[in-house]
Amino acid sequence: MRVTMVGTGYVGLVSGACFADFGHTVTCVDRDAGKIAALLAGRMPIYEPGLDALVATNVTQGRLAFTTDLAAAVAEAEAVFIAVGTPSRRGDGFADLSFVFAAAREIAAALTGDTVVVTKSTVPVGTGDEVERIIRDVNPRVRVDVASNPEFLREGAAIEDFKRPDRIVIGVEGTRAEALMREVYRPLYLNQAPILVTSRRTAELTKYAANAFLATKITFINEIADLCEQVGADVQQVARGIGLDNRIGSKFLHAGPGYGGSCFPKDTLALVKTAQDAGTPVRLVETVVAVNDQRKRAMARKVIQACGGTVRGKRIAVLGLTFKPNTDDMRDAPALSIITGLQDAGAAVVAYDPEGMEQARPLLDGVSYASDAYACAEGADALVIVTEWNAFRALDLARLGRIMAARVLIDLRNVYRPEEVARYGFAYASVGRPAASPAG
Repeated sequence: MRVTMVGTGYVGLVSGACFADFGHTVTCVDRDAGKIAALLAGRMPIYEPGLDALVATNVTQGRLAFTTDLAAAVAEAEAVFIAVGTPSRRGDGFADLSFVFAAAREIAAALTGDTVVVTKSTVPVGTGDEVERIIRDVNPRVRVDVASNPEFLREGAAIEDFKRPDRIVIGVEGTRAEALMREVYRPLYLNQAPILVTSRRTAELTKYAANAFLATKITFINEIADLCEQVGADVQQVARGIGLDNRIGSKFLHAGPGYGGSCFPKDTLALVKTAQDAGTPVRLVETVVAVNDQRKRAMARKVIQACGGTVRGKRIAVLGLTFKPNTDDMRDAPALSIITGLQDAGAAVVAYDPEGMEQARPLLDGVSYASDAYACAEGADALVIVTEWNAFRALDLARLGRIMAARVLIDLRNVYRPEEVARYGFAYASVGRPAASPAG
């Protein structure tokens, strides 16, 4: 099948490469000539494990192409996916749909025959209706069906998620679009991936509801972690105790510094605004948004407390900048608020991240960047683990003790066992667990 993907951001590039790997002929379009030139040269605009190899293989085999020429790419396509950004709009936090609607107008002008246009971007309820109206107004001569096909990709595991999904949600208003979408995903038949076919508006809301629910689980366990610290309980054991209940499940019950990234912050906010406009506020989600925003700054205060109540004039080493491991995505990363809070309190911050430092530089002023974890820790008065990269899971604690100015470790991801760290002479603070004093 001939597929066009409009947008080569995270969703568009991963989806386009995976569709090509299924055997479809895919053209990815972007108006950013520099990005297309980089892709044609084999350079990925994002870090996602395995993506560079997947793109290279399918380009070599002639199934995947990149261009800035939207008209040519759309003219021959049987399915055109819109995978452009929908960031939070300044001022009110609602999803900014200007890129989606601009893409719809360009696609409409380029259509030459019957086509299915699919919104892959995360969009509020009713967006598909407006996309359909735009296309029919611009080009009433062609027969077009508009479908919704939200993505459920985890950064760092996106290729696996695309090829072995929990479910595929397809929102359509007619049998023609349903048949084409089933054909697009036919290669997943052997994996027995469940396909849920719904109305277009239901599919649009499903994506927001899913992300809001997962954000709620994270925020819930973070608040339980705060309670654990006050009453002497262990949040990891609490999470295990409730996660073994199959009605709850263990995923997204890991206490930490709050959620970030490209999806949860903007999607929860967009759902809140959509519900308010509909006159049915989602008060639980409103609280989740507020609690998560406050938590990131509170983590800076936690670090300060672990450092004896002040960090003024101290050197604080931060390990991990991206919002999660295995990505270079800095969008709404907790590290941004934590580092800013430490700097506001007078600390000098040095940081290291395996993939995110170049993306972090324009977002953080006055931060020094190290070449590895140990260079970051050298001479530091405290070491803070913000992102649980694998490279930080087995640090040489004896070596850290020798090179740091003070043995203070604040573990915001609960990577280490308190008693283990204490044996090496560290004062140790984590999330939702009792603090540990140096052994001996």
